[in-house]
Amino acid sequence: MGAALALARRGLGRVWPNPAVGCILVAGSNGRSVIVGRGWTQPGGRPHAETEALARAGDHARDATAYVTLEPCSHHGKTPPCADALIAAGVRRVVAAIEDPDPRVSGRGVAQLRNAGIEVSLGVGAEEAREINAGFLTRVTRGRPMIALKLATSLDGKIALASGESRWITGPEARQRGHLLRATHDAILIGTGTAAADDPQLTCRLGGLEDRSPLRIVLDRSLRLPSNARLFDGAAPTWVIHGPGADGASATALRRRNKNHIEILEIPLAGDGKLDLPALFALLAERGLTRVLVEGGGTLAAGLLRANLVDRLYWFRAGAVIGAEGRPAVESLGLQDLAGMARFRRRDHVSCGDDVMEIWTPAP
Repeated sequence: MGAALALARRGLGRVWPNPAVGCILVAGSNGRSVIVGRGWTQPGGRPHAETEALARAGDHARDATAYVTLEPCSHHGKTPPCADALIAAGVRRVVAAIEDPDPRVSGRGVAQLRNAGIEVSLGVGAEEAREINAGFLTRVTRGRPMIALKLATSLDGKIALASGESRWITGPEARQRGHLLRATHDAILIGTGTAAADDPQLTCRLGGLEDRSPLRIVLDRSLRLPSNARLFDGAAPTWVIHGPGADGASATALRRRNKNHIEILEIPLAGDGKLDLPALFALLAERGLTRVLVEGGGTLAAGLLRANLVDRLYWFRAGAVIGAEGRPAVESLGLQDLAGMARFRRRDHVSCGDDVMEIWTPAP
């Protein structure tokens, strides 16, 4: 199962709206076991991991054990059910890490395999499998993608000087780790302020992973960003999210610049006049996104925290202090007492040269 989980991770950021799944086929006799097939979900979500592994195994799949990180699908979509494929291949046993919560599957794949006389075990590697597919599981069960907030700050929580200068607070190793985060997410999201101040490209620029740049999403309520911003350079698909009554001429200019890579979408405003974040993420889930990395400024970070919309917090800290005049990583949350604080539990920390990356999840 460990090998299957490692294969599943290869699909992160590339397989939405499908889950990232890994599959290992093991056969053996006389006390010897050998891997006869392996597969993982391919870019775009198809073929599925089981189909890939079975194709590699060929006739060796008969009487083999399949280790798969998610319950095999049992419904007919754009591809036949993986449960049918495993049955037809003659596998003897299936070990699945977790059940698929998708209502089209949700135990039906396991039942179908057992009805065909295949032994099925559940739960091996379940915790890691849930972490790998946290985005898919969140989309199915909560109607929105998993939202990861990335912050890169000084020790005192500042993201820039008062002038806006921010390049670079963290060092090259931390920035490389940030690009790796981009490569494992479906989309990267920023607000208008960050787009206007930094004119970022938001691509993955790690050697060998340039093709892993995620979808780019910018929140531009009034469509005021210039059409020559680097986000609109065609290097990766870009969605522009605006509010009602946005400038129609600006939308036309954006579409003319690169109609094949830019999509313009409208969402409602919240009571405070800003874009409605729950409506935004419901729209993104409806369009298939499972993992969204947010790299915005303090205003967007505060909005997400106020709405309890942060599932993962990646906090990069540099060994430097800027002082009270610096720009904070999180703007005002309007707290009246400490009971209202957004609380997190640290899951891990990683050294990045002289900097550190801490990984936090919401406290239960």
